[in-house]
Amino acid sequence: MSRSCAEPPSSLDSMKHSQIQSRYTHRQFHLLRQASAASALRVIAHIDLDAFYAQCEMVRLGTPRETPLAVQQWDSLIAINYPAREFKITRMIAAKEARRLCPGLVLQHVATFREGQGGKWAYREDAEGNMGTDKVCLDPYRAESRKILRVIKEDLGRWYDRVVEDLEGLGCQFNRIQEAFVEKAGIDEVFIDLSPLVFGVLLKRYPGLREKPHGDDRVTPMPCPPTTALDCEVEDCLVDLDEDETEADDPDWDDVAMLIGAEIVRSVRTAVWDSLSYTCSAGIAKNKMIAKLGSATNKPNKQTIVRNRAIQNFLGGFKFTKIRMLGGKLGDQVSAAFRTEHVNDLLKVSLEQFRAKLNDDTATWLYGIIRGEDRSEVNPRTQIKSMLSAKSFRPSINSLDQAEKWLRIFAADIYGRLVEEGILEHKRRPKTAALHHRQGAQVRSRQLPIPGAATIDENLLFSLGETLLRQVATDGSAWPCTNLSLSIGGFEDGVAKNKAIEGFLLRGDQAKGAELSNRIHMTDEMATQQPLEKRRKLNDSGLRRFFNRPPEPSGPNHSLDQNHPVDMPEVKIDDLQLSGNLSSDAQAEQATLNAFTCSRCETTIPSDEEEEHNDWHFAKDLEAQERQAAKSSQASQLSNRAAPPNPRYKPSRGGRGRSEKGQTRLTFG
Repeated sequence: MSRSCAEPPSSLDSMKHSQIQSRYTHRQFHLLRQASAASALRVIAHIDLDAFYAQCEMVRLGTPRETPLAVQQWDSLIAINYPAREFKITRMIAAKEARRLCPGLVLQHVATFREGQGGKWAYREDAEGNMGTDKVCLDPYRAESRKILRVIKEDLGRWYDRVVEDLEGLGCQFNRIQEAFVEKAGIDEVFIDLSPLVFGVLLKRYPGLREKPHGDDRVTPMPCPPTTALDCEVEDCLVDLDEDETEADDPDWDDVAMLIGAEIVRSVRTAVWDSLSYTCSAGIAKNKMIAKLGSATNKPNKQTIVRNRAIQNFLGGFKFTKIRMLGGKLGDQVSAAFRTEHVNDLLKVSLEQFRAKLNDDTATWLYGIIRGEDRSEVNPRTQIKSMLSAKSFRPSINSLDQAEKWLRIFAADIYGRLVEEGILEHKRRPKTAALHHRQGAQVRSRQLPIPGAATIDENLLFSLGETLLRQVATDGSAWPCTNLSLSIGGFEDGVAKNKAIEGFLLRGDQAKGAELSNRIHMTDEMATQQPLEKRRKLNDSGLRRFFNRPPEPSGPNHSLDQNHPVDMPEVKIDDLQLSGNLSSDAQAEQATLNAFTCSRCETTIPSDEEEEHNDWHFAKDLEAQERQAAKSSQASQLSNRAAPPNPRYKPSRGGRGRSEKGQTRLTFG
């Protein structure tokens, strides 16, 4: 879309060219500064790298942009660049078929670890035929992802510094605005809440907005923006307005805010290309849901702007199964109940009809989401919560010796990522280690605290994994094994320098972990003894301190470090043991003699833990009551909330005068 440009007005008077007022209040405008989801003027961007794994290999190999390239894992394709897609190559076909469709296709196998060659990954020409001895390594892609995120933040920081400097130079009384919030949503995508930056740019370009409104800013409308264009001339993908809207209408502040957001995103995408030679697509809208759909609409290397007045027209063309949380069982349920998969069809369904077939909370959420209502916030905490390294064995492995070779690879894999997370600088430190073992359909898992006083390195991680594996083996036959994985979690910020005296005292699980570390290298005979009964780990978050969540299940498209694994089947935690202290025969016998069986859960535990166990049940009952009370309160609030307006209702905006002399209408498209 091409726009003729004119300088923005310099005073509030030029925005008062008519008596018509904006649909937005001063309070909604100032909520931008706080990145509040309550502001109807908020601006959210979703930036998505184009065919990311393929681009990583193109940059590494120096492959020309027009050359077809695909990334291979074993005999499958996991990423295809856009030139290769023109040959109808997809991830559903085998590498051999891809070569037949495109003889000039560059096929690059992912890097791998290799059994018996330590913990060093490498690109290997013979990896395709060595699935039994190699393990996929995604470290090269994670490293590039971190570089891209750093460039994104640096460019946003430059915008932030310029805006603050300019506003301070104008002498306005203005506290420093908050930086844009950046959420790493995956290895190749980020959400950005641009609202604080857009707020600053609006104040800079429209100084009249700094004036205090007359009256209550919660209800006092803003003056309408001038009919002048911002200083830009670009080609963006602009979604057409809803059927009951026309481009002849003068823009409101949400249109101006979106245009500024698009300008910032364009700058970020240019910085990523100039610095690292990666292209990315983007969506700019009022919330995360619409922005994510927008970024996928016009790929590659384009950005899509969805103005508030274009939301219904935009969503109407989608299947609702494309919306987050509607692609699984809930989507199937809705599709079966209303015999459609299209948003346009669901728009004809009333809230009462939704409630007749769904529970009240789901019905209310669904009614709003298909109308573009989404108040989820951009979460700037991009640090990972856990790490996992796993391998599926085809054929299965059949001995402890084979398993230990893979544990060494897992330990090296995880430690390499820990180094990148700042473990050597004591920035972050995991608290637990877990092992998951699959034999046929049976999955067994064990977990241990990582000794708080120990230095975390490859050897410690391997020793913990070895201990956990031996615990699994003592519970029954461990072979053949079809899948094995090692994970760490419970990350906390570390202490870089001196610690208070309390830091040298070990309590609770840390003390148990320290005791365990002294036993890690015990003889095989002692390692095969039955461990103590399960014990629940406590934390300090209110009533939830009585509970411990097992590691999240992992699957083909989900990993504990929130990247994209490609060689890992689903893992269900069926038998999580939190106590890793190995017991002697005498300890095990004494624990059996002094045990009692809980009448509520039929769990057998030592008698001296009966009181603690009953407290756990009491806390669980309280949590259930709290959850039910919160659910009832939320349902009450939802029932009192007015139903969303008819999407085809058009607010009266009144007539607008003609453009003043020297001004140009802000035209989209």
